[in-house]
Amino acid sequence: MNTAGHSEATAPRGLELTPFRGLRYDPDRVGSLAAVTSPPYDVVVRPDGLHHLQSADPYNIVRLILPEADTPGARNAQAADTLRRWRSEGVLTADPEPGLYVYEQRDGDGMVQRGIIGTVRVCDPDEQVVLPHEDVMPHIVADRADLMRATSANLEPLLLTYRGDGSATAAADLIDRTAAQPPLLATTTEDGFHHRLWSVTDPAALAAVRRDLSGHQALIADGHHRWATYRRLRAEHPSPSPWDHGLVLLVDTARYPLRVRAIHRLLLGLPVADALTALDGLFRVRSLDAPLAEAMDALAEAALGGNAFLLAGEGAFHLVDRPDADLLARTVPVDRPVAWRTLDATVLHATLLDHVWRVPDSPAHIAYIHDTAATVEKARRDGGTAVLMHPVHEDVVRDLARQGVTMPRKSTSFGPKPASGLVLRALDL
Repeated sequence: MNTAGHSEATAPRGLELTPFRGLRYDPDRVGSLAAVTSPPYDVVVRPDGLHHLQSADPYNIVRLILPEADTPGARNAQAADTLRRWRSEGVLTADPEPGLYVYEQRDGDGMVQRGIIGTVRVCDPDEQVVLPHEDVMPHIVADRADLMRATSANLEPLLLTYRGDGSATAAADLIDRTAAQPPLLATTTEDGFHHRLWSVTDPAALAAVRRDLSGHQALIADGHHRWATYRRLRAEHPSPSPWDHGLVLLVDTARYPLRVRAIHRLLLGLPVADALTALDGLFRVRSLDAPLAEAMDALAEAALGGNAFLLAGEGAFHLVDRPDADLLARTVPVDRPVAWRTLDATVLHATLLDHVWRVPDSPAHIAYIHDTAATVEKARRDGGTAVLMHPVHEDVVRDLARQGVTMPRKSTSFGPKPASGLVLRALDL
């Protein structure tokens, strides 16, 4: 890292959101905007979901964020070539001037989330400006860094949140005024979410939002690996450079609270019968003859009293709770706050995976899946064990992040997540 080269970029200046020239699909060149979007790369269930998205439209964004080839190098080269070709053919076109983008997501149940897409200054952890709450897996950071280097682009925004005070701020006013105007684009994706996007280029409005946000901290709600990738790539390039900033969606959760869901584990080489046998005498285990929704309700009720998990794999569900206190004392590290030591994810990784089941935390042994039904189905089909989790409350996440304490990797899933493919950032613009 060129410390001298980054002296300006790492000066403590607070949260900085900067306009950029968005790269967007030309709606006349694709089947539909909905058909070219995708969930974030780590939410796509592979290979089924990937192939479904690829067949939705030949220009679907997964061909950039999850390219398929025999080797990592070939995948990244393919993504770079695809991006160059789509730009030269006019499938993706750059907006004429830099701006921030107001982005709205709305579902059929009345939920509305609005935020601002821009580029944020990539800062060091000791600045306490952008707060992570989860550990990352180095191989994923390396993979995302290779893809970003090859494409020289931020292909999808990560999700940051901050807490406004509920008053009429410049950012809140900008969002409300903009959302009352006709949108730049509007589409409805197959999950039922309605998406709208507006561009804001007025210099006075952009300056007011910049001042408004400069006093805030942001919590990484989704995209820890991409944030770690931004930091790695910024360190590789002398400042100033386009790598000093990364693409984000910033949401004020005082106005638009996020939903927090769990991320489940699929233990690929552990049959559920073996997993249950190993728990004898260490946890209480109850078999549930119930559909998935009722089993998840039982998990939620059990989680009120302490650590609880739901196992599946061969048909029935098994509720696992009431861990042995001596077992926890022997296996859970004591050098962290109580809120961290009692997390389900902490007990799962430190106690169950490391000591009881002895399952290495590697892609060959554990898959992380957001979709509950997909986790259960893949466990049944592949002969593994699905470990279904109960979500953590956002206040716990934020409090630990402010203490500088990271949670076990893939502990939470905040949402709704921004759809990938609505606006990209090419670093040469």
